[in-house]
Amino acid sequence: MAAVKPSPTGAVLALAAELRAAGRDIISLGAGEPDFDTPPHIQDAAIAAIRGGQTRYTPTDGTAELKTAIQAKFARENQLEYELSQIVVTCGAKQALFNLCLGLLGPGDEAIIPAPYWVSYPDMVRIAEADPIVIETGIERDFKITPDQLESAISERTRLLILNSPSNPTGASYTRAELQKLGAVLERHPAIVVLSDDIYEHIHWAAEPFASFATACPALRDRTVTTNGVSKAYAMTGWRIGYAAGPQELITAMKTIQSQSTTNPCSVSQAAAVAALNGDQACVREMTAAYKERHDYIVGALNQLDGIECRPGEGTFYAFARIEELLTAHGLVSDVEFVELLLNKADLACVPGSAFGAPGHVRLSFACSMEMLEESVRRIKRALMA
Repeated sequence: MAAVKPSPTGAVLALAAELRAAGRDIISLGAGEPDFDTPPHIQDAAIAAIRGGQTRYTPTDGTAELKTAIQAKFARENQLEYELSQIVVTCGAKQALFNLCLGLLGPGDEAIIPAPYWVSYPDMVRIAEADPIVIETGIERDFKITPDQLESAISERTRLLILNSPSNPTGASYTRAELQKLGAVLERHPAIVVLSDDIYEHIHWAAEPFASFATACPALRDRTVTTNGVSKAYAMTGWRIGYAAGPQELITAMKTIQSQSTTNPCSVSQAAAVAALNGDQACVREMTAAYKERHDYIVGALNQLDGIECRPGEGTFYAFARIEELLTAHGLVSDVEFVELLLNKADLACVPGSAFGAPGHVRLSFACSMEMLEESVRRIKRALMA
């Protein structure tokens, strides 16, 4: 545990809440959480489940109804066919990732993680007593690893590659062709499993349609675990439903770990997730359109500020800005100091890029109203002029 750190994003949220409770007018752009309510038809399904007595234990790996909905989703949207036994429902997508790390990795193993990365990846690997091997990308490479970088990072100890597309924190999304080039490298290394974290699949607006790794690289399907969930696309963060599909042996291991930790996911939330996956998807399209409008505003506004460079994303609800020139101009040593400056002088909370393995950057969530984003930009300007 000495090597494992608490979630930095969780720390920012806790601090913002504490300052609000003390009476300060804090705007928090730290949360990776939709500001929309869960759509009504999903809420109605949960209420019906409660009234119908669906308040007891379910099978550890999820109800047959939800697993069937997930099976249909993979076939319909990703052209991936799975048996129900190759699917596991978890308490949020985060648990699916955690279960895979524990089920696959052990002492001496290595997991390759491109940076910027979601904050929990390295620590999940460390909890499994394996070593995270971080590949730095950068804004010049669109925050995506190249086949040469991947090849250079692979060793005899490599057991896992974690890919998140679209990416938290950068919003960068791999094209089908880019995934296929990475797949060509992995075909030469049969001991490596790919974890394809697709949680932002539907919050995507690139010209080219979203491609899941297993869809782009069918030859590697038998060693790819695809994780997803309902939290982001359906504004269901608090419902805690994620899922994974992949090779039978790995899914069985993940189920076993879950049976000794959380047992089953919430029964009522599972009923709601069935309605989310099987129901009308117009709500997802409407929310994504709002995120795209906010993305265009905040990226444009940040790029107009001296010393800040922000690459447009292809999805998610995050802007990831490089602030190295700004730090130098204002005599700041680190991105952490910049975040502290915004909090102290502008009552604005965000997350330093160093939490994502990318010092000299900052992540701002635009999962909030346009009015709040506009006020946030005004506050940043005031803080930089002070």
